[in-house]
Amino acid sequence: MKNIVIDTNVLLSAIYSNKGTSYKLLSMIDSDKFTVNISTTLIYEYEEILKLKSKLEIKYIDSILNYICKIGKKNKIFYLWRPKLKDVDDDFLLELAVKSNSTIVTLNGKDFKPASEFNLKVMTPKEFLTIIGEIQ
Repeated sequence: MKNIVIDTNVLLSAIYSNKGTSYKLLSMIDSDKFTVNISTTLIYEYEEILKLKSKLEIKYIDSILNYICKIGKKNKIFYLWRPKLKDVDDDFLLELAVKSNSTIVTLNGKDFKPASEFNLKVMTPKEFLTIIGEIQ
């Protein structure tokens, strides 16, 4: 089974539209095709961004986050090195991916170029869903 870390921009995109690959990925997070890896820092970021930028009611955002917490594989990250990425606010996501040996699923792949130093893959939701055979 594949391990993934979902960038906040994918989650936000899934909430904005139910027609794209971000939504399809989010709708499959409880499948046996992949494992979603999370950390406390990532959940806090999800919460902050979704509550600031989405038009969903707080109770729906809380429900989504609670479900992700329920099904996600919890990881502790220890901030062993920083900074590595151009946007230092994304370093924790890279650290989580390293810790969990996960593919980073993001809409901003260029921001995660240093992931290759750790032999990690960075993919869009469409690329990832293609790899696991969910779209052609």
